[in-house]
Amino acid sequence: MLSEDPNNKSSKRLSQKTSMILAFVPIVVLAGMMIFLLSPYGQSLINVGTPLPQVTIEKVEFHDNQILAFVRNTGPLDIVVSQADVNDRIQSAAIEPSSKIPRLGEAHVMIPFPWIPGTPYEIGITTSDGTRFSKSVEAAAMAPSPDANQALLFTSLGVYVGVIPIMIGLLWYPYIRRISIGKYSFFLSLTAGLLVFLGIDALLEVNEIVIGNLASVFNGQALGILVTISSFVLLLYTSDRLTQRAIEKSVVSKTRSLASSTSVGESSSQEKSVIENQKGEIYSEPTKVSSSTREIQIQIRKYQELLKPLTISMMIAIGIGLHNFGEGLAIGAAMLLGEVALSTFLIVGFTLHNTTEGLAIVAPIAKSEVKRSMMIRRLILMGLIAGVPTIAGTWIGGFLYSPLAAVVFLSVGAGAIFQVVYSLISWISHHQRPKSSPYISGPVVAGFITGLLIMYFTGLLI
Repeated sequence: MLSEDPNNKSSKRLSQKTSMILAFVPIVVLAGMMIFLLSPYGQSLINVGTPLPQVTIEKVEFHDNQILAFVRNTGPLDIVVSQADVNDRIQSAAIEPSSKIPRLGEAHVMIPFPWIPGTPYEIGITTSDGTRFSKSVEAAAMAPSPDANQALLFTSLGVYVGVIPIMIGLLWYPYIRRISIGKYSFFLSLTAGLLVFLGIDALLEVNEIVIGNLASVFNGQALGILVTISSFVLLLYTSDRLTQRAIEKSVVSKTRSLASSTSVGESSSQEKSVIENQKGEIYSEPTKVSSSTREIQIQIRKYQELLKPLTISMMIAIGIGLHNFGEGLAIGAAMLLGEVALSTFLIVGFTLHNTTEGLAIVAPIAKSEVKRSMMIRRLILMGLIAGVPTIAGTWIGGFLYSPLAAVVFLSVGAGAIFQVVYSLISWISHHQRPKSSPYISGPVVAGFITGLLIMYFTGLLI
């Protein structure tokens, strides 16, 4: 056996050290540039003008004879709040923790004021340099207090607009299970249309929050896109990994059952061969296999056909749950900010709108060969996963509203919805479409457009 040349070893080490040094050269230069810019000499060259203050009034709450404004300094320098006003009339105010707010810091401006419910108000904040910032409220309403009664109200609201409508939608399961393949393709594509609308609606809600409540320094539109894409990719990877692991576990259990009739080495080789084939296209080239291995592969294919729709339905439930959490945040925040009044019409609108989400969960698994008792338990679990987050969202939105958190959670929900749409369309094209039919059939087109229209028209009721 030939030994490696010592000269080659030393040259490789030298090459690695050189590569490491070259990798740190840009970092060192960048650090030097930052030190220069932050030095007094660098500041004198850059700061040729006076930077303007920027203040964002993120939220306004109305309490007993008091208006509370949440103010954030989004400018480049520290600011000092000198006065507050209501409808252009200067009012006395207390500022906590201090009237001096550092960059990206927050302060609470408490204004004693006998406000009138249902009346519009404009809250103004003036800094020490005389710049005024304001936020308008269309109709003043008492802010919810974090007590048991209010928590029960939010819980009831979440149940009515989130849990019950989805459970009603699950009742379509017996009907979809009995329809023909053509009609089934229609409902699968209708599900895709429903979900696409939900994803777009979530992004539009993100944009509204960014424009109305989020400071520009956070660059909310870019943050929403970043979080949406990240959640899409992460959930797609997670879904594929979970599916593959479930298939591999099934392979192991099936091959080990043959251990009594085959040698250990043969069983291990069968297990390894089948797992490797499952990771790609099974038997893309003709190969000779034993009858026992062929039987295992047939069983695994059946298991894969059973597992895929269950995985898609579970991911749909998770995606809808994330979306409904963001929807609950918006509902709770709207009640906190006095922008929504509870009414029978509102509850009816949410019920009709969210019932279609239950249909989206049911459609992929309606033709699955699972025992009825197990399927009922799975459907109830999926319905709770999709609906219960609405309750948590109303709590957080009503008691601890944060526009930045709302943007993040709504964007995560949008990414989850789009990931489910991708998986659903891939499954329809590879497993539900006959090889002789075109890629896009009439029922598929009709179902997709119908799903979009259903969500649009039921959304008009909200």
